[in-house]
Amino acid sequence: MNPAYRKMSWILSLSLLGTLGSPGLRAELPPLLPRALILEDADRTLPKLSPDGKKLAYVASVDGFPNVWIKTLGRNDDRAVTSDSRQGIESFYWQENGEKLLYFQDQAGDEAYHLFQIDIKTGSVRDLTPLPGVRASTLIRNPKYPDKVLIHLNARDRRLRDVYRLDLETGALELAAENPGDADSFFADNDMVVRAAVLKKPDGSTEIRVRDGAKEPWRPLIRWGPGEIDSDNTGVIGFNAGNDKLWIVSSLDADAERLLEVDCRTGERKALAEDPHFDLYDWMINPASNTLEGVSFLKEKAEWTFFDKGVAEDIELLKTVRKGEISVRSRDRADRTWVVGFRAADGPKGFYLFDRVAKKVEFLFSEDPKLEHFEFAKMEPISFRAEDGLTIYGYLTCPVGVPAKGLPLVVLVHGGPWTRDTWTLNFIVQWLANRGYAVLQVNFRGSTGYGKAYQNAGDLEWGGKIIQDLVDGKNWVVAKGIADSRRVAVMGGSFGGYAALACLAFRPLEFSCGVDMSGVSDLNAFLAAMPPRWTTGRAQFEKRMGRDPEFLKRISPLFKADRIVRPLFISHNANDTRVKLEQSDWMAAAVRKNGKDVTYLVFGNAGHMGGGGITNVHKRYAAIEEFLGKILGGRVEPPGANEKWDDLKK
Repeated sequence: MNPAYRKMSWILSLSLLGTLGSPGLRAELPPLLPRALILEDADRTLPKLSPDGKKLAYVASVDGFPNVWIKTLGRNDDRAVTSDSRQGIESFYWQENGEKLLYFQDQAGDEAYHLFQIDIKTGSVRDLTPLPGVRASTLIRNPKYPDKVLIHLNARDRRLRDVYRLDLETGALELAAENPGDADSFFADNDMVVRAAVLKKPDGSTEIRVRDGAKEPWRPLIRWGPGEIDSDNTGVIGFNAGNDKLWIVSSLDADAERLLEVDCRTGERKALAEDPHFDLYDWMINPASNTLEGVSFLKEKAEWTFFDKGVAEDIELLKTVRKGEISVRSRDRADRTWVVGFRAADGPKGFYLFDRVAKKVEFLFSEDPKLEHFEFAKMEPISFRAEDGLTIYGYLTCPVGVPAKGLPLVVLVHGGPWTRDTWTLNFIVQWLANRGYAVLQVNFRGSTGYGKAYQNAGDLEWGGKIIQDLVDGKNWVVAKGIADSRRVAVMGGSFGGYAALACLAFRPLEFSCGVDMSGVSDLNAFLAAMPPRWTTGRAQFEKRMGRDPEFLKRISPLFKADRIVRPLFISHNANDTRVKLEQSDWMAAAVRKNGKDVTYLVFGNAGHMGGGGITNVHKRYAAIEEFLGKILGGRVEPPGANEKWDDLKK
């Protein structure tokens, strides 16, 4: 989900104030920050240089939907080149000629993405994968082949992704690698030949195969069992410059994920970067020379190690420009000019243009200029001991202007669950803090980032120790006197929504209320309704969530709905292909059958955890704000004209 659609055109008054139950606290809190300012589209974001370094493209709003804009560097000729008003466009790619852009788009959240091409001069748009019901994904590009890309398509079999070579001029598609039946993804060498495949086995293990050429047979290169980390980073990240070695992220023979270099012929491997406790987080690879420039490990914050002396010197220079974590967001073809981003947890991102030769840094724009001078709450890394002694990590954010004592608390649970919360400006967190809530983000066992023992500790614990971690985190904040035990909510989306339901059903007196967004209520039904494209990933769910029907029923909140006694808020998007709408229909009906009230909203024009435009964001969070305010006593901004949600109630 992208929770921070934050359009800058707002008209709500900063003087609106709700209640926190204490006149003293109310007087000390900063002015109420309008939802229309903090939760809407960024003013401008995701800047990318054209290959020749003369133009800049970025994402900004058009009538409440994110779209792509371009400008000539050094001029004020900004203009929108897309005008999508269905889902919006949140990512894009420059073609090597600098005259066209590529982007993925689905239909009302169905996740059957097509690849589109737009001519920035004429505005003409072309669907490059006009195959009904087929999902296009994972674009592979190489500047040496400007008119060709490789793209994953499930055209032959909806369960499996093959790789096709796509001619960007003619639109012709040619099969480049056929899926043998268990491959999750494919990778090309520096000559755009598909030579590596990551396979997901039915037992949950992973195998990487390679071949010497497009017509050569596949052979196993490296394999690891189901007990290793399986994260968004796991697997192949690319070939080295000589095309004879493969860079692979794996926790094989270590606790945490590290970067391995594996010889494609001999299988000999060596670790290029590792940390004993934290997983590999990010990497920098020079797009022209294909050399590894640096890697980072995400601890409390991201920590980088650089292998390229010139890059290391440039980053040190950039550290003097602005505080925050630095990322190279885009480069021109010559690698002379960079677009650099600065990320912090208490302010909007800032983007700069960096001339590496002249050592000149030029400010481009802030992601949110109107938020630059607002005092955001501080996100502090924390850790605590769980009931069984395991150290659990996370972040705690307390409101600005009031003592961190006896506050209402929201335990905000991340999705996945095989991901983690990070130190960054989280606009949902800041919105809640501005309303007077302390916000606890728990990277419960099962989260990625902290090694395989930490992730494996969450196996088969969705309804058990993971929920206990959330309760232990809440109790830790209460024991410190920061939170009022009588005013605590649990809130989340996707897996976080499941966790909110599970907390209320399995630990019914621990929380004052729950907010579930697109959460799973019946795990057996969830497994049965998995999209066909998840076939190769099903083993991961079965290993970590469970597969025995009776066990899954025991940890499904739906079948403990009669134990829910606290107020519940549910929202769901009707076109969700991952967690079907019926999951929330069943849950709302079961709780109501027990005589308990449920606020239930259904958004008809969006898919899993997002989409449908800024109006959906307005209504969802206005409704949640009112719900939390009534129960926990936080401040409430009255809903604006476009935030009324009565017509969404079900």
